[in-house]
Amino acid sequence: MFMSVISQMDQKTRKEVIEKNIDVSLKNIGNVFCDDEKNVHCENLIGAISIPLGVAGPLLINQSSSKFGRTTVQIEKLIPIATTEGALVASINRGCKVINEAGGISTYIEQVGVTRGVIFRTKGINESEKVKKWFNVNFNEISEVARSSSSHLKLNEIDAQSIGRSLYVRFSFDTDQAMGMNMATIAADKIASFINEKKNIKVLAVAGNYDTDKKPSWLNMIKGRGRKISSEIIISNQIVSKNLHTNPKRIVEVVKHKCWGGSILSGSLGFNAQYANIVAGVFLATGQDSAHIVEGSLGITSADVLDDGSLYFSVYLPDILLGVVGGGTKLKTQTEARALAKVLTSDDLAELLAGAVLAGELSLIASIAENSLASAHKKLGR
Repeated sequence: MFMSVISQMDQKTRKEVIEKNIDVSLKNIGNVFCDDEKNVHCENLIGAISIPLGVAGPLLINQSSSKFGRTTVQIEKLIPIATTEGALVASINRGCKVINEAGGISTYIEQVGVTRGVIFRTKGINESEKVKKWFNVNFNEISEVARSSSSHLKLNEIDAQSIGRSLYVRFSFDTDQAMGMNMATIAADKIASFINEKKNIKVLAVAGNYDTDKKPSWLNMIKGRGRKISSEIIISNQIVSKNLHTNPKRIVEVVKHKCWGGSILSGSLGFNAQYANIVAGVFLATGQDSAHIVEGSLGITSADVLDDGSLYFSVYLPDILLGVVGGGTKLKTQTEARALAKVLTSDDLAELLAGAVLAGELSLIASIAENSLASAHKKLGR
């Protein structure tokens, strides 16, 4: 009864009623929020939680440009990080310094599509296999149904798997500049109704975990989801020694035995040191869906010692969902954070994230290699 009443109130009145009923002060929660309520996708709003925002960088990125032929353009970007973890921004900042001295990083972005997995119920495997063939023959018509749900959405792929009387269908969509999970759900629902009408098979669930959304999964690790992003750099032994106080061989050993060996032994899907830390910081700062941080924890860190003694270092994140329109991207503070980072498009943000992850990953692994992790957190992490 209490919650049904406050849902009809404005933010200020709602907060005051809660304070009175449970005898607690919400002064700070009420004072933090400074955005228009119309921009907020949150029910029963009473204010906001404040998260410290730091900035790392600048980060030097080498971009390929075809404007003047096959040339490389270097740009610098600052990295906004929202976090309560001491030493994180400092660590990313150290990684940026090394990257800049080594000549910058190269990043690679592949748009693989936002997915939604629908479960249909059929008479059995035989019927399911016939429906799968029907998908292939009628892909263009199904694409038009998807397109009718939004002019900013395009169907990329249909992947179907039958198990018993259940047919799991994973639809993959290009959602333009939006992260697009809501767009994908609406389109998948419309497609499901169309399939039900044409093939007379019932829809059990529009969201059936074959997506896989907001959960770590091997399917997303292998096929990718949203965007696959990666970055790489070559750093001389001299720069590694001077700035990271270790050597390429030690860094490679930590990657091999920690990121790979330790992760295999524990059954982890994250073959890395701390992707989630950086993904969380950038996502919260720029208005992304924080539940997708778990998918951003997936990925593989690689390192090699080259013939000249230099360090090759790279990161690969196959499951990154982000956008620059919709949802939390409308909030004023998050809009300013993206402007700070010179982020105009979703690919801009993906590029920034790929670089930020490499900077943070390199710095942490070097800290482990030189045995300074505990002392750094003792100094900055309290």
